[in-house]
Amino acid sequence: MIEYPWMAIARNKLGIHEIPGRAAHAFIVECLKSTTIGRPDNQSDETAWCSAFANRIMQLAGYKGTNSAWARSWLDWGREPADEEFGAGVIVVLARGPNFGHVGFLEDWDDDRVKLLGGNQGDAVSCAWFPQDRVIGWRIPG
Repeated sequence: MIEYPWMAIARNKLGIHEIPGRAAHAFIVECLKSTTIGRPDNQSDETAWCSAFANRIMQLAGYKGTNSAWARSWLDWGREPADEEFGAGVIVVLARGPNFGHVGFLEDWDDDRVKLLGGNQGDAVSCAWFPQDRVIGWRIPG
């Protein structure tokens, strides 16, 4: 199975979590600052940060991200992978209602679900399973 190089960087961030109260985790703030979201939102780990996490991981791996804190911005990034390009690290965009979304890196899958390594999953960088019928996009660098 293919594994993309940014997965080692993303896995190294597992366990990073939001800090309750006014404090904010420095890496989450770093992620938010990798997007165009401005102050004060880029100063708080209470801001939705799944896309910011994906952006920062891609930057650390030497790729340009979307620079957006909006999860669905990844639908316009890169290209859809061919069947032989599917593997750990494919960027997966999920629907969350009609206008919102979630984004993470593919870790595993079965017939009905995808396992994503992502930011802001349970207020942390974690792995979580999601129904495959929520997937609205699969992306790799173009």
